[in-house]
Amino acid sequence: MESLIGLVNRIQMACTSLGDYGATNNSFYSLWDQLPSVAVVGGQSSGKSSVLESIVGRDFLPRGSGIVTRRPLVLQLHKTDEGQKEYAEFGHLPRTPFTDFSLVRKEIQDETDRITGKTRQISPVPIHLSIYSPNVVNLTLIDLPGLTKVAVEEQPESVVRDIEDMVRSYVEKPDCIILAISPANQDIATSDAIKLSREVDSTGERTFGVLTKLDLMDKGTNALDVLEGRAYRLQQPWVGIVNRSQADINKNVDMIYARRKEREYFASSPDYGHLASKMGSEYLAKLLSKHLESVIRAKIPGIMSVINKSIDELESEMDHLGRPISDDAGAQLYTILELCRAFDKIFKEHLDGGRPGGDRIYGVFDNQLPAALRKLPFDRYLPIQNVRKIVSEADGYQPHLIAPEQGYRRLIEGALNYFRGPAEASVDAVHFVLKELVRKSVGECQELKRFPSLQSAIAAASYEALEKYREEGRKTVLRLVDMEANYLTVEFFRKLPQEVEKGGNPAATPAVDRYAEGHFRRIGLNVSSYINMVTDTLRNSIPKAVVYCQVKEAKQSLLNYFYTQIGKKEGKDLAELLDEDPTLMGKREQCAKSLQLYKKARDEIESVSLVR
Repeated sequence: MESLIGLVNRIQMACTSLGDYGATNNSFYSLWDQLPSVAVVGGQSSGKSSVLESIVGRDFLPRGSGIVTRRPLVLQLHKTDEGQKEYAEFGHLPRTPFTDFSLVRKEIQDETDRITGKTRQISPVPIHLSIYSPNVVNLTLIDLPGLTKVAVEEQPESVVRDIEDMVRSYVEKPDCIILAISPANQDIATSDAIKLSREVDSTGERTFGVLTKLDLMDKGTNALDVLEGRAYRLQQPWVGIVNRSQADINKNVDMIYARRKEREYFASSPDYGHLASKMGSEYLAKLLSKHLESVIRAKIPGIMSVINKSIDELESEMDHLGRPISDDAGAQLYTILELCRAFDKIFKEHLDGGRPGGDRIYGVFDNQLPAALRKLPFDRYLPIQNVRKIVSEADGYQPHLIAPEQGYRRLIEGALNYFRGPAEASVDAVHFVLKELVRKSVGECQELKRFPSLQSAIAAASYEALEKYREEGRKTVLRLVDMEANYLTVEFFRKLPQEVEKGGNPAATPAVDRYAEGHFRRIGLNVSSYINMVTDTLRNSIPKAVVYCQVKEAKQSLLNYFYTQIGKKEGKDLAELLDEDPTLMGKREQCAKSLQLYKKARDEIESVSLVR
């Protein structure tokens, strides 16, 4: 089962290298939080560092006054065969073995300062340290900053709360084993570690209590009430530790010798002799190793389930966000053309009825154009007085003999000018709809959302093309109006009753006036009838022209000029068009890292399962 702790070690290393070190990093997907761990919690001067060094059997942790541990230290212990040389290796310095453990201490200090600076700030980014030794058991411990009530010099007052929040982010996890370290020469009720563990693990199921400094208690007193669970009961055992004295530390007393002295202390103690086999740092290490293995074994199926589910979710998210773009110019051009086609497909669906929008164009022809034609002011243009005026002006000095042909022509030409407004309005209305459909299509094209520059370029190219189609449409519908004005339908007038000039008494003036009024009224009615015929014609032909010049062209050639320009662009210009939204890039990068991490973790777990 030793491989299970090694498995978690490898996954934790992968997590940190990819920027996942738990909820403190606010990562969307955190595998770190799913992994069982042992978090070492204690107040300042509780003997926390001495306990860890006793478990390792080496002096390697920074010491000093104030807050020394300012980043989590993930301490991974690997038991090697007897006779093999001890060495340490940092996650940030792979394949660089440290055999001098005083240099390990210095590297921890230097690596802490690299992240936090020398301002004595704290950071949630962990340091990974692996120690290979025949004098350890397979175990992983996370050393956290000591709980404190007062900020030291150069540290903000918030550091007290920041440390507690960081420690809580670890111990609140349901799979975290809490190693709560308290000094025996203080009241257990005031222990910072016990106080915090009670809040997050009220049943004591996840907490191992460690009582340090047993040898420093007042004479005549002991800690049996605590060690035997009467003072504060835990589901897991209490373990007593006797650390090296400060004098021993100053003299660099060998840690292996200190372990032997600890065993002798418990074996010879009148208070603790009956508990000697379950006391000391060596027993504590074995106890934690065995318990961590059992927790990992129980959690592996659940971890695997979370990993597989997360991989599916991350794959789906990556599909939604889009895969990274190649640096190759050919691949970039292909991507741009694919995105253009995706946009064009949506735009055509709007026109053809696959999506709403195209029906609005039909509304222009079926409602707006007929309504505009009905409102043309022909009633104000063809009263008898205006007909008489235009006909008289067209006759010049020679009044017409039978039918006033020039008068008819001028009346019709003048009336047909009114059609120019509705014709151009139809072109503009369809142009507006097409622009709106371009805007909607750009917005609905999910693939384009990650490329704001390309999105803008496609929209601008589409609008430019639509402007050209509008101009062509405007010219065409005005030509239709002009054609009606420049060539009248002769058959229409030949079918009208012919007027014959009759003789009469020149003195009969009232009769001549009545004849003239009826004559001009009849001319007005004839022109009105002709205009109605032209109205019917234009009501049918204007939509045909608009569809031909604008809608058809938009469907077939909207991005043709854009395609031509894209084909001429160099790699740098193509890359600029595929310049993504930084927020989206960051989200996809984080998603890709998480996906890589989960797949690596899955492979690690499967490899261990196959070995077993």
